[in-house]
Amino acid sequence: MSVLSELKKIIENCGLPVETGVFSGIPPDEYAVLTPLSDTYELHADNAPGIEIQDVRISIFTKSNYTELKNRLCKKLLAADFTITDKRYNGHENDTGYHHYVIDAAKYYETEEL
Repeated sequence: MSVLSELKKIIENCGLPVETGVFSGIPPDEYAVLTPLSDTYELHADNAPGIEIQDVRISIFTKSNYTELKNRLCKKLLAADFTITDKRYNGHENDTGYHHYVIDAAKYYETEEL
């Protein structure tokens, strides 16, 4: 399973519509966008990769208070063995009325799982 498909299931279970890259169509009052950041290998003494680390930015957009949504999503990510590498309020978009909150998450996969 890839990091994007895992995240999509988690976010949808939180009741949020989610897309990768950009939200198509008319966005609802709350939604999430996934942006892949990096795929890296962790090297071992024999220079053979044993683990792939996949990093993704989860952008949450909401027209209401983002705090409860952020907390609920972070709890689900941690329960699914994701590492949260950064969280930040990205600001209020005055032209759209959305609060934009960002969560960067990473997941470690053994290369045999890929």
